[in-house]
Amino acid sequence: MADITRRFGWRHLRGGPTAHVRHHRSGQLVHDGPGLSFWYRSLTAALSEVPVDDRELAMTFHARTSDFQDVAVQATVTYLISDPSLAAARLDFSIDPDTGAWRGTPLEQLGSLLTETAQQHALDVLARTSLGSALVDGVAAVRERIAGGLAAEPRLPATGIEVVAVRVVALRPEPEVERALRTPAREQIQQDADKATYERRAVAVERERAIAENELASQIELARREEQLVDQRGTNARREAEEHAAADAVRAGAEAARTVRLAEAEATRSLRLAEAEASRKVRLAGAEAQAEREVGAARAEAQAAWLRVHGEVDVTTLHALTGTRLAENLPRIESVTVSPDVLTGLLAKLGNAAGGEQA
Repeated sequence: MADITRRFGWRHLRGGPTAHVRHHRSGQLVHDGPGLSFWYRSLTAALSEVPVDDRELAMTFHARTSDFQDVAVQATVTYLISDPSLAAARLDFSIDPDTGAWRGTPLEQLGSLLTETAQQHALDVLARTSLGSALVDGVAAVRERIAGGLAAEPRLPATGIEVVAVRVVALRPEPEVERALRTPAREQIQQDADKATYERRAVAVERERAIAENELASQIELARREEQLVDQRGTNARREAEEHAAADAVRAGAEAARTVRLAEAEATRSLRLAEAEASRKVRLAGAEAQAEREVGAARAEAQAAWLRVHGEVDVTTLHALTGTRLAENLPRIESVTVSPDVLTGLLAKLGNAAGGEQA
């Protein structure tokens, strides 16, 4: 929409670069072109604004296939007004000189023209196509037919309209039919999914079996290695026991030999000591015998001399010596009590002894 401002009874219009503006005054064309900017008086001006940019027209309509099934067609037509002067002459693109708004609905008229033309050609091609073919290849066929029909439509060039592109977004059957059509595919997809699930489970089972076999093989290998380890440990233990036994035998032999040597040395030493002791005892016994012989001889000589001396001494002297010797051998007497009876007896004995000697 054009931008219009008011100044003291005058109007100023400023159009966009994609808007073709035509200004007539008193039946004469004063301004004609896109992106114009000019002053005018609203009472004498006749203005029209034609958009020259690409326009998108979305359309949705229903059609019936050859097997009497309803389908919904969603399409988009891109067009532009290639001849603004011709379009302004054929359609009402006039605008209010005070507000810049269109007095009519020219774009809706163009939309109706394009929609009806496109719908006519789409219905024509779908009426000779079954629902299955329409759903499979109908989009391309409908698009080509609509594009060809719009290109061959004489009213569009006569109105200054050029079709840029045609796009068919979708062909959709009724919801019940669509669900019915989806069922086999869904069943097939479900079967494929189940098959994939079964295959995946089979693969998982096979892998689990392979894992179990690997674990069993690993356990068998471990058991075999443990058996080898036990055998090796037994062999090592036997070898170690044999080595210990041999070492013990060597030590026992050495200890026995050392003990024998020590016993022999001890026996030799004991024998030598015994011989030395026997020799010493023999020598001592000989010496003691010699000493005893010499002592005996000396004693014999002393006794002989004593006897000779005593034989030569008188009896009185002998009695004195006998008393002296007796006194020497008597125990020590601390005190002696002599009673008159004892003294009388002793004096009598002494007197008898003295009388006998004198006789």
